[in-house]
Amino acid sequence: MNVPDPNKLHPSTRPELRNVIFLKNQITSPLIEVGDYSYYDDEGTRPPFEQANVHYLFGPQRLIIGKFTAIGPGATFIMPGGSHPMVGVSTFPFTMFGGEWTSRTLATFQGIEQRGDTTIGHDVWIGREAVIMPGVTIGDGAVVGAHAVVSKDVGPYEVVVGNPARVIRSRFSSDEIEALLRIRWWDWPIDTITAHAAELMGGQPQDIVELRDQSYQTS
Repeated sequence: MNVPDPNKLHPSTRPELRNVIFLKNQITSPLIEVGDYSYYDDEGTRPPFEQANVHYLFGPQRLIIGKFTAIGPGATFIMPGGSHPMVGVSTFPFTMFGGEWTSRTLATFQGIEQRGDTTIGHDVWIGREAVIMPGVTIGDGAVVGAHAVVSKDVGPYEVVVGNPARVIRSRFSSDEIEALLRIRWWDWPIDTITAHAAELMGGQPQDIVELRDQSYQTS
């Protein structure tokens, strides 16, 4: 079967398409998890994603990206390690500098609740130069517009734009979204996905549900 290899950095069978990488094959940090077939467009000139696009990756919070997600050039993920305290008068991070500044503030800093993992679902499209703030969850099938700044969770199949990002519409009805989340096409065998790639790109939710039902009946 002539399909892209999810374990190759440059997956395309088109030799000129060197700007697209399957992201999981470039990641080295145990704090970043990327599913099969999710790609980043580095335009062929940008530094590695982990260095240039993920900031303050100090842990323990992780960046989790699902399958079949598309990330545009320059999209940035700000991790909780870059957060400054806002519970008191000053936002200056005394704790990070060592010495008495650290010893006198460490207990206070450790008592400050930080955001959790940043989670990007399956089949998400993140536009060019978008910024994803710490601890945000972006649901399956969502679309983040170019240059959007996402500071709160985005629901499945919602489209968000702007700074701060706001929902401008839902891609499908609530019943259709529920059905799509139930069938999870991104978990189908790759030969099934390949056979129905045209329907996945151009069909409506009911078409995809029917495909799933047919595959169960013939299996």
